[in-house]
Amino acid sequence: MGMTITEKIFASRAGKKTVKTGEIVIAELDLTFAHELSGILSLEIFDERGFDSVKNQEKMVLLSDHLTPAKDIKSAEMTKKLREFARKMKVEKYHEVGRGGICHILIPDKGYVRPGDLVIGGDSHTTTYGALGAVACGVGSTDLVAAWVTGELWFKVPEQMKFVYMGELTEHVCGKDLILETIRRAGVDGCRYRTAEFAGPVIESLPMNDRFTMCNMAAEMGAKNGIIAVDKTTESYLAGRVKEKYPRIESDPDAQYAEVVEIDVTDLEPVVAAPYLPSKVSPARGFKDVEVQQVVIGSCTNGRAADLRIAADLMRGKSVHENVRCIVLPGSQDVVREIIADSTFDTLVAAGCAVSTPTCGPCIGGHMGVLAAGEKCLSTTNRNFRGRMGAPESEVYLGSPAVAAATAITGRITDPRDLD
Repeated sequence: MGMTITEKIFASRAGKKTVKTGEIVIAELDLTFAHELSGILSLEIFDERGFDSVKNQEKMVLLSDHLTPAKDIKSAEMTKKLREFARKMKVEKYHEVGRGGICHILIPDKGYVRPGDLVIGGDSHTTTYGALGAVACGVGSTDLVAAWVTGELWFKVPEQMKFVYMGELTEHVCGKDLILETIRRAGVDGCRYRTAEFAGPVIESLPMNDRFTMCNMAAEMGAKNGIIAVDKTTESYLAGRVKEKYPRIESDPDAQYAEVVEIDVTDLEPVVAAPYLPSKVSPARGFKDVEVQQVVIGSCTNGRAADLRIAADLMRGKSVHENVRCIVLPGSQDVVREIIADSTFDTLVAAGCAVSTPTCGPCIGGHMGVLAAGEKCLSTTNRNFRGRMGAPESEVYLGSPAVAAATAITGRITDPRDLD
């Protein structure tokens, strides 16, 4: 019996020829990471257990991105502790403010993840790195400490679920629309503790920014990991980033899946997820009467230069609606430099957008874009739970960069195809 990409990686890292669903394995890790929110909890556990060293600091990434730049004294103390820990443990892959960015954009862009790797992170959207043909899983703070100290971790091999996309995408439909439609069909627990393997001719034609978005939001279906096979698009992205040789792992033709879902995208329109679940998805045109006070473009889900260019192309020569504040969150310092170099930055600023330093702040209702009671926001982020971006009485709608840009211009949720 054949194996999937995920099963092959688990077998390799566990030193086994094969693994099967439900099997418990102890696997060697290629990379671990933590940001200030997960990291501070891990540091408390690390100290309580009396540990004073880590096994593989060269495989550790530490950074601050959620409440950064520090918004208050408490967050400043958190980032200070993480910074001091990184220095004490001699973690070279520590990224300070001004030299880093949002974890799920910075880490792959810096070449820290390779195809065939097994990665864990103190964040649920660690699934993002599956776009590079790696197995990447979010874990809790205790497991993260165990990984720091031992260099390995236990896993239960997940069930395998395959999503096969066919047809052709129409104008202004992108990876964000694909994954929102997938979540609508599967539900927020439809892939619980399963691998979400994305495949088919539509995936093969997607650019990397859309692939990262899809694997990022696999977490919104409850997936243990999302993954896409390595192809020429992946290799082109990795060129210049990853110098070491890496495997090109594919699922075997006779690999076993708990479920295979085929999705024809031919008639898929730009879509929006309504409060308060990422699965409450309908065509964007169905929300045309919803007025918004805020639009957020960016984050770990859609904060790459290609995402921001989509928004800028629609906003060029236009202005943000007078009743809307549009906040743009580039994913890293490198993304900032990219969008400055090609005039994307100027276009967004000229339209009336507030372009932020890289931060997760608004996405978690932390800072730099918190909603007041009764306010509505169209966001390219990944979650729209009650109170996610601020007051419990506020509402967050999820959409693509194109939908977000169109909405910022009109002041109400807008299908980009309907812009003048």
